[in-house]
Amino acid sequence: MTKASKLVAARNGRVLLVRRRHDKLWMFPGGRKHEGESQRKCLHREMAEELPKLKIEGLKLWKEVKVRNRQTGRKMSDAIFITKKVSGQLKIGDKKEIDKAAWRKPRGIKLTATSRYIRDKLFPK
Repeated sequence: MTKASKLVAARNGRVLLVRRRHDKLWMFPGGRKHEGESQRKCLHREMAEELPKLKIEGLKLWKEVKVRNRQTGRKMSDAIFITKKVSGQLKIGDKKEIDKAAWRKPRGIKLTATSRYIRDKLFPK
């Protein structure tokens, strides 16, 4: 079982990203699972915390990623969900953790290591 869930939402050549307040790196929204929580419930909870005005439909599990990051040595253990059905406002709920949310092109932006890995697999050059 994975330790976290992430959402990759794409539309019109852009992906939904949030920016972490502490280091200003962008990432796909999501977060760590709570004890006994399913991957899907984790994602819904994290999205409600991070972007409470966003409505997400048609979630599909793309892949469970369990690899070691070559650059950082950090283990990634994430369930990656994808969708194209997202509506609502990008209003930030957790302002302690996130300071921005936006639909951005997946390249030319400073991403976290996990988000770079996901981007490179789903949106190759």
